[in-house]
Amino acid sequence: MTSRLDALKEHSLVVADTGDLEAIRRYRPQDATTNPSLLLKAFDMDAYQSLIDEELAAIEGRDDAAVARAVDRLAVAKGCEIARLIPGRVSTEVPASLSFDTEASVRKAHELIEAYDARGVGRERILIKLASTWEGIRAAERLEREGINCNLTLLFSDAQARACFDAGVTLVSPFVGRVTDWYKQATGRDYGPEEDPGVRFVRGVCRRVVEGGFDTVVMGASFRTVDQVLALAGCPRLTISPALLEELASSEGEVEPAVTMDGEAGARPTPIDEPRFRWEHNADAMANDKLAEGIRRFAEDHDALAKRIAERLNAA
Repeated sequence: MTSRLDALKEHSLVVADTGDLEAIRRYRPQDATTNPSLLLKAFDMDAYQSLIDEELAAIEGRDDAAVARAVDRLAVAKGCEIARLIPGRVSTEVPASLSFDTEASVRKAHELIEAYDARGVGRERILIKLASTWEGIRAAERLEREGINCNLTLLFSDAQARACFDAGVTLVSPFVGRVTDWYKQATGRDYGPEEDPGVRFVRGVCRRVVEGGFDTVVMGASFRTVDQVLALAGCPRLTISPALLEELASSEGEVEPAVTMDGEAGARPTPIDEPRFRWEHNADAMANDKLAEGIRRFAEDHDALAKRIAERLNAA
């Protein structure tokens, strides 16, 4: 009988929520990602020490600017390794500290694309990953017009989704598990798959795409359980951790689509403007809390990675 992972792939493109090359080889995802959180883990894995040493040896200087260059260099080097193993794209993150600076986000995206190009990986293989702030969405809008495709992450509200669709971004990553975490803490209850707040949120984002006739791809992210994953079978893409990929791969059974992207589009809604975006997002306590928390966490991991790099450079 077919594994549930292979059965799931009949309905959704599977993306590996990891930068671990062995996991990518094992589960054969369409796309994958690299970010400071994953690079930080690599510092403690024997398999990546030679890559780290090689890339850091090319860095001149030991100051903050040198460390920042090293962070980008490692991200791109890891992204290139991943690109050799997958048929699709590698999402590469703009630092969370730039989440409220459109101009700086655009500049950093250009730097990353140029660095990939210098290593022979074209922009068509890369998704620039930005937080779904108003400023991040505006940066993505500009980049998309230049032919640089974007993945808008940390998406928790309907207002964020609508702004991303209006901006014509290539892909959005609405979070499942973090949404559900917030509601579980707020209500003190558990949720079955059909009533799960995170699942229902992502299904709503998919409906908005269909109803508005938008081209943006929806990729469910931040799963806590296999049940959440299966409750979103049929969502165009699902980014799944190695632990859940293993659980799916080691069990057999059919997977029925729970989300459909079929349907006739209606009239597109009026584009959301900045005041309405900020008000509606702020009015959603869960989304407001989780976006701020997510940016802080990503920034903390970036700073921790920079610290490890500085220590390594100074020890050389």
